[in-house]
Amino acid sequence: MANKDEDRLLAHDYDGIQEYDNPMPRWWLWIFYATILFVPFYYVAPGFMGEGPGMVAEYEADVAAHQAAQPPAPAAMDDATLLAVLNDKDELQEGAEVFTKNCAACHRADGGGLIGPNLTDAAWIHGGTPGAIYQTISAGVLAKGMPAWDRILKPDELKEVAAYVMSLKGTNPPQAKAAEGTVDTTAAAPAPPGN
Repeated sequence: MANKDEDRLLAHDYDGIQEYDNPMPRWWLWIFYATILFVPFYYVAPGFMGEGPGMVAEYEADVAAHQAAQPPAPAAMDDATLLAVLNDKDELQEGAEVFTKNCAACHRADGGGLIGPNLTDAAWIHGGTPGAIYQTISAGVLAKGMPAWDRILKPDELKEVAAYVMSLKGTNPPQAKAAEGTVDTTAAAPAPPGN
């Protein structure tokens, strides 16, 4: 009678080492085959098979929920609101802090211009009205390297920094950059009291 272990030995050996033919248990193989059959159905409808809206509809619903959770884009700011901020010393001081932190690298701390244009003269590249200044800060000028600050700053900070930029007009800092753009005659924003 043949030894049961000898029946399990494979016909090849390597350096005197022989290998057993040790097949997987049948229950394991049936589970493996079942998962192979399950894959096409799961690919079509993940989650609960046959229930639910499907992958594309779930993705579209997630995108819509994400967009609904985002804050709305700031609306165009009216000139009267910005002029009111210009006359509020506390908000103007906060605007100066935001300007120093984010804008001074390109426009200098005194607004005289470095990489970016001089903000103290009467010439404006994108308009010098309070609303145009706010819009330029909010949307940025990507072609010139100025980011859209509405994605970085809060709406109140945008208002305050726009008012601060308006307050820089006519301050004439030393060694200011030459005027760029055109003189905006509609941009007659009054200087805040005490400035």
